Amino acid sequence: MGKARMRAIVKGIVQGVGYRFFVEDRAYELGLTGYVRNLPDGTVEVVAEGDKEVLELLLEHLRRGPRSARVTDVEVEWGEVTGEFKDFRIRF
Repeated sequence: MGKARMRAIVKGIVQGVGYRFFVEDRAYELGLTGYVRNLPDGTVEVVAEGDKEVLELLLEHLRRGPRSARVTDVEVEWGEVTGEFKDFRIRF
């Protein structure tokens, strides 16, 4: 598989429960680049780039989340890699 870009909106109880730190750790372990951030509507946005099969692994983690989170839905969009990221970070 080739490189890809994934944008995911994670819904449920995902703010104030360590979700962004969980995502940052998983993305770092998987060698992905991009960011995770809270959105004003209570969801979390994840934008990541890397090998598509590795992004699929991250997506599995997004659906599970940390124990304190309750994920109800993950909306995913796939796109072309832009190469704009050097690492994976939490955006505040």
